[in-house]
Amino acid sequence: MREFTARFATTQEVADWDTHVIANPRGGDMLQSASFADVKKHHGWRPVHLVHEPADGSQAVYSLVLEKSVPALGRVWYVVKGPSVETVNDMVGFARAMESFVRDNARNVFLVKYEPVFEASEEARQTFEAAGLVQSSIIQPNDHTALLDTDRDSEAILKGMQSNGRNKLRRAIRDEARVERVPVDEEGMKTMYSLMHTVRQGQANITLRPYEYYRRFWSNFAQAGQGRLYFAYEDGEASVGAFVVNYGKHGTYKDGGSKPRRKQPGDAHLVQWTAINDLKNDYGITDYDLCGTPPADQLKDKEHPFHGMGMFKTSFTRSAIDYVGVWDQEISSAKVAIWNRAAEKVMRQLWVRSRNEPFY
Repeated sequence: MREFTARFATTQEVADWDTHVIANPRGGDMLQSASFADVKKHHGWRPVHLVHEPADGSQAVYSLVLEKSVPALGRVWYVVKGPSVETVNDMVGFARAMESFVRDNARNVFLVKYEPVFEASEEARQTFEAAGLVQSSIIQPNDHTALLDTDRDSEAILKGMQSNGRNKLRRAIRDEARVERVPVDEEGMKTMYSLMHTVRQGQANITLRPYEYYRRFWSNFAQAGQGRLYFAYEDGEASVGAFVVNYGKHGTYKDGGSKPRRKQPGDAHLVQWTAINDLKNDYGITDYDLCGTPPADQLKDKEHPFHGMGMFKTSFTRSAIDYVGVWDQEISSAKVAIWNRAAEKVMRQLWVRSRNEPFY
């Protein structure tokens, strides 16, 4: 186990934030980025930038922490999709340093929520419990996901697809289905938002945030050179849309939408294929997260609300993976007990009613 010390990032480090996050031991996640910090700043969270430095002098870990105040209790810290420590065992020293730092520098924080991107395993569970962490409810949609290995040539990726997905893709290519990368401008973003409302005939189990949230997200990432928008067209109109992100060596299918009752086989597969190959060629991404499936052991459960999405996404990967999810560090056990018993539920309900968007 390695020991860490924690501190606030300097002004210069914050200015160069993406460079530092991408250099983290396991690379950076898009939800640890400067672009995402700006999005959340306008939607009820205060970004806090922390640096954890290992005692052995190796690569420091840069973490975006999202802070939100809870009346009468204090503040919650959420390390979204982080920290990006090198190994599962590093969570022990990292959490110890975080608790010491919070007690000395952020005394009103009563709870820290972690979401490290490690695959679920018995070793990880035991290590996190040894670090004093408590497993909590999943927040992000890709804690169960389909992760495509793109660190190989396109032909190898194609051969690795499930046959039904590969056949649909080839059919779309043969039929010369129209897929284009389009500008991330007001027209494109409004079209994309409209398509998101009609996924699965508008019956998808998805809570959309207000348009302004997506507008800022898409604009921020596009302006940073980290986001792109793709459409497939049918009868001259956009019929399938995808907003994808490149962050470091990672690609992500962040948002998708489509019209119901389309006539063009394989159009959604061709949108993804086009985006994947563009990100491979332009940025050398080594993996591509299709962002959200049922748990691996429930992929074939037709009653699961994400069954259709899971089948589509795993047609590229053949399987799904489960991450460790969210783990809580209780700085004040008494306050966390109140939070778990009632306060979090109340805050979630109030947030939806007052802002028409999820709490997290």
